[in-house]
Amino acid sequence: MQTEKYRGYTLWGHAILQQEDILQPERFAGSGTIMRDLKVVEASGVLGACDTDEDAELAGLSWCRAWVDSHG
Repeated sequence: MQTEKYRGYTLWGHAILQQEDILQPERFAGSGTIMRDLKVVEASGVLGACDTDEDAELAGLSWCRAWVDSHG
């Protein structure tokens, strides 16, 4: 999980392991959560599958920044 402060919000990027079969390569679903004053403001659903946990977390943070830019 990665976090950052952005325009008064705390943003979280999440990576969720998605592996249907042990013989399949690991994939990670990305998602994001936006908080302000310790309260959840908005959360995404699954944003897509990524090859690494870091890419999934970055996708979540990117979604959060875009949400803040259009709603915050």
